[in-house]
Amino acid sequence: MPETDAGFRYCEELAATHGRTYYLATRLLPRPRRSAVHALYGFARLVDDIVDVTAVDDPAAAALQVTETERRLHAALAGDPGPADATGLVVGALAETIRRYDLPLEYFEAFVRSMRMDIPGTPEFRPRYDDMPQLREYMYGSAAVIGLQLLPVFEVADIDAAAPYAATLGEAFQLTNFIRDVGEDLDRGRTYLPADTWAAFGVDVALLEHGRRTGGTPDPRVRRALAHFVALTRAEYRRAEPGLALLPDRIRPGIRTAFALYGGILDEVERSGYRVLDERAVVPGRRRARVALTQLARLR
Repeated sequence: MPETDAGFRYCEELAATHGRTYYLATRLLPRPRRSAVHALYGFARLVDDIVDVTAVDDPAAAALQVTETERRLHAALAGDPGPADATGLVVGALAETIRRYDLPLEYFEAFVRSMRMDIPGTPEFRPRYDDMPQLREYMYGSAAVIGLQLLPVFEVADIDAAAPYAATLGEAFQLTNFIRDVGEDLDRGRTYLPADTWAAFGVDVALLEHGRRTGGTPDPRVRRALAHFVALTRAEYRRAEPGLALLPDRIRPGIRTAFALYGGILDEVERSGYRVLDERAVVPGRRRARVALTQLARLR
């Protein structure tokens, strides 16, 4: 269908524009799988933008938009994607992907619930997380289900065996983002990394906000806490890594690329002296290209 094809193209443009590391990794996937992955990304980006942009100035409008986006996804699954606007293009491509790979709708409902946890005024809203169990509740919808969605798309032979690894890798990627984005998230009134771990190093939100305002080298307490969070996140990558061997041969290089590049963000955080309060850690383009070319060579 022309509308669905347009939707897949639009989702690919979103990935190329907003998810450089993600998009580079998807270039190593077979074309049919790549389009499905772009549709999954497009939906996540669509809802995430509502939360990160609209909710800053108008939380009530953001909550309504998220609800409407979820409604339109259900309508698209019933055969009616609605107008061919940005939302219609994305949900149309996603609905086709869900049908094609028989993806559980619960995964997408869990994702939307976690996004509501970021919107002030919703019953689910939670701007702070006291401990890791609370954060994992959020990350199930925001990260773990992303990994689980991909397993049928990748035609993994033993989904039950691969699922724990896929969920853990999704959470490792999410924790990496939380570390990188501490400063930006403070501007949105959010602190994801658990308060009890920050407190163990003598850090509270006031100290983080002071560092955000003043910039420069972070307080030693903040650096020590971030070093601990980096170590915890690397442990998540180690727990997830055995699952890569369960992926089909044609899929593995793309996921290994994402695995290496997201892990590389942690290297850049360390290299900057943990300046996540006033800088955004980015893997240099040369390193991204080198990792992708190494994995591309394995496909030949």
